[in-house]
Amino acid sequence: MRRGRLLVIALLAVVAGLIRLRHPEPSAASPIAALSRNQRRAEMARLMVRRALDRGMTRARLKLAADGSRRRLQADLERREAEDVVAALGEMKGALMKLGQMASYLDEGMPPAMSRALASLRADAPPMPSDLALTEIERSLGRPLHELFAEIDPKPIAAASIGQVHRAVTSEGKAVAVKVQYPGIARAIAADLDNSETLARLLGIVYPGLHPDDLVAELRARISEELDYRHEAGNQTLFAEYYRGHPHIWVPDVDPQRSTDRVLTTEFVAGRPFESVYDETDEVKERVAEVVYRFVFRSLNRLHVFNGDPHPGNYLLADDGRIAFLDFGLVKHFEPTEVEQFARLIRAMIQRDPAEFRSTAEEVKVLRADAPFGDQEIFDWFAAYYEMILDDAAVTFTSDYSTGLLRQTFDAKTHAILKHTNVPPTFALIQRINLGLFSILGKLGATANWRRISEELWEWTDAPPSTPMGHAEAAWLAEKPVQGVASTAGDRFDVEGAVAGAAMQDSSRPPPGRVGVSARGSQPA
Repeated sequence: MRRGRLLVIALLAVVAGLIRLRHPEPSAASPIAALSRNQRRAEMARLMVRRALDRGMTRARLKLAADGSRRRLQADLERREAEDVVAALGEMKGALMKLGQMASYLDEGMPPAMSRALASLRADAPPMPSDLALTEIERSLGRPLHELFAEIDPKPIAAASIGQVHRAVTSEGKAVAVKVQYPGIARAIAADLDNSETLARLLGIVYPGLHPDDLVAELRARISEELDYRHEAGNQTLFAEYYRGHPHIWVPDVDPQRSTDRVLTTEFVAGRPFESVYDETDEVKERVAEVVYRFVFRSLNRLHVFNGDPHPGNYLLADDGRIAFLDFGLVKHFEPTEVEQFARLIRAMIQRDPAEFRSTAEEVKVLRADAPFGDQEIFDWFAAYYEMILDDAAVTFTSDYSTGLLRQTFDAKTHAILKHTNVPPTFALIQRINLGLFSILGKLGATANWRRISEELWEWTDAPPSTPMGHAEAAWLAEKPVQGVASTAGDRFDVEGAVAGAAMQDSSRPPPGRVGVSARGSQPA
């Protein structure tokens, strides 16, 4: 519960930093509750006032209540608080809603009411009205919808922090998913990012030794990139081309003729939510865990890119047995020298060399040079993040492990070394592995020899297959067409060519005509 309160306080700390009472009415054309910086501050101020009044009244009632009634009153307060916070974030959308969505995947130890309410942000965020959504799609594409689509469902199949998704069928008869950006979201996110001093203060609390300016700049750059769907189309095309034909991984193709800076049309994925896998057999969960693990670490080590949103909302269990990976707006591209930094830390760790690990950690600025701890103390503290690959043996991911990492990452009171660590820009999104990916694998409870799987994926080891899935992946690699410059002998890809191939023409086109659509039942996307 203590860590749960920490997470809630961290969420509300952002809210508290935005307080200034002033509330112009939002634009009627926008589905977002507040667009300007002052409007969003005012929305958050009202939330804080409501919560303070509710807590004060509940405390007064608790003093007079019997034990049984106290528990009910406290539970009711937690439920109201969770629902109020999540409703506000859902209506606000933008960077604040994204914060809530990220927190929703770190739910071990969080009050159950808050966990359930935050989870609703992943699937039940308030959408924009259908007429507005279809008009926005038509306006952005610059042509009447009936010329581009045989059918388009006015009811969204998904709504998130920046846009919502509609199922459609193209004029050529192909099923697609059409993501349209909320009108005004760029302004809303700009208002959130303008409060970067608040974010810096919050990060300084979370990471007491942090030098936040460069990190905040990195986060601003990545979030700003998400607003241009052409950038996301380029990222997604890179992944789709690389993983084409993979036996277990599916990245849907982009339809560049029906995509612009505010509309992204991709191949439709028929399937079911990723979270349904938690009810499957251990065998199925372990297969799914290995697919996700291979996707994340092959992309990082061989493509030198990392999708910064590794969470279940962006994964689907496709009907054909593959796992579909969606949403490539928040992608970090690494230089080879940066990937080598990760490799040097791993090598020092698995070789059990505390002095070399500390030297490398200081060099890449994840550890301050003046940290008053011995090499072995530093090594042992960081070893928690590498526990799954330290030994050549089968290891099980557990929720206790992912929860322990979360506590170690955020709780400076019980982890003194944390005060002397830092998160340089290169490592900013990589933290999502420790917090997002490992949380998923912990819930799956997957067992495997992760060290041997990793050695297949690391460029500097390039080991032979160690699992049946590894053999299937090796066969896929052997059949891949050879393009561009080799990263390893068996894994070649033209990264620049793939990104260039996703380039799309400017979205300025003739004014749109009348919307012409036919409704169709929504399906997973």
